[in-house]
Amino acid sequence: MQSVKELVLRCLWLCTEAEAKPDHALAASDGLQAFAPAASDGLKAFALGLNKRLTDDDAGRSGNLVTSPLSVYAALALVAAGAREGTLDELLRVLGAPSLDFLAGHVRALGEHALADGSRTGGPRVSLACSVWHDVTMPLRPAYRATAAESYKAVARAVNFRQKPEEAREQINAWVAAATNDLIPSILSPDALSSLTVLVLANAIYFKGMWEKPFDKELTKDDKFHCLDGIAVDAPFVRGLGWHYIACHDGFKVLQLRYVQGHSSQGQPQPPPIYSMCVFLPDTRDGLWELTDKIASNPDFVRKHLPCGDVMVSDFRLPKFKVNFGMTMEGILQDMGLNEAFEPGKADLSDMAEDGTGKLALEKIIHRAIIEVNEEGTEAVAATVATVILCSSKTSDAPHVDFVADHPFGFFVIEEVSGATLFAGHVLDPTTN
Repeated sequence: MQSVKELVLRCLWLCTEAEAKPDHALAASDGLQAFAPAASDGLKAFALGLNKRLTDDDAGRSGNLVTSPLSVYAALALVAAGAREGTLDELLRVLGAPSLDFLAGHVRALGEHALADGSRTGGPRVSLACSVWHDVTMPLRPAYRATAAESYKAVARAVNFRQKPEEAREQINAWVAAATNDLIPSILSPDALSSLTVLVLANAIYFKGMWEKPFDKELTKDDKFHCLDGIAVDAPFVRGLGWHYIACHDGFKVLQLRYVQGHSSQGQPQPPPIYSMCVFLPDTRDGLWELTDKIASNPDFVRKHLPCGDVMVSDFRLPKFKVNFGMTMEGILQDMGLNEAFEPGKADLSDMAEDGTGKLALEKIIHRAIIEVNEEGTEAVAATVATVILCSSKTSDAPHVDFVADHPFGFFVIEEVSGATLFAGHVLDPTTN
């Protein structure tokens, strides 16, 4: 009978032996060659940086968190498509892209390949949608309209922000509701649009995937989940015996749960998307924030610490949870280096629309995301809205491990081929929404 220490060392050896290129991710790592590495690294760095700043924020640390870095990234890329000079340079720097064409090409590739809907071939249902709403008195520049349509598949619609703001708000909310399967019925509150609003850029993402190995509902039982404040709450935990992809590292474990993958279609030039949820569980009950700092230290941290193979699990417990989170992100993005785009009179978004009497500037970045994890799989949605204002003057003997997520943990929903992070967050209390 092996000791616990021997089991951990064995698990560590399994992971380090093939850490550079895990066996079960060979297709994913090879498929990465189809995407521009610099743009992929930029998206990963943006995702981890955004997640780190949100976990450092009071709102992020006060409860459960979920965001879609990809949704925010795509919305800002749509803003960048209409920016010039220093404003454009700043956006490209924050998004980690060397040029506007490079950025547009990467987002287009993600939409066409990594985020292609796989529901018709038995895979996850995925959709990424963008839209541009402009005031009837301010037509979009033809070049911007063409870029938005070609690279971002964005629909452009004229509304009357100035005279009928409530009607415009209802139309945008209805679009978001339709794009998120009605899980986000509205994103713009009555005070979200000001008298100076002339443009709204919207983005929505929907994901629904079923586990490759679903969990038996009859095995789900309540157990104690230990929160950061020392209080233990009763929460329903899914349980699963047998083999699971788990990696044991110094101070934390990583669980990777694959979603059912769709069938490859004949003549498909790229490998099919591979989606999974990765749960980063610190060994100590209060170790989440330290682990979050480690994850944010390297854009490749998540990929490098994924499991190398499956191991026999003696005790497997993962809480069911549903997280609903929303906030305005101007302060977070300014901390990440995006400042000029929000400065009236200094921001240069003049490639976006015929501004006429004044300059355009970002006013608000509103983000909302929802994720639900249960025995069958995951359903998650997110929407990001950027409002723009007009500034008139501004085996039996195989090693066994345990994975008991009975204390706060972080999670990522990733597409392995492209490295894109669709959703990220943490769970501090699975019993709260």
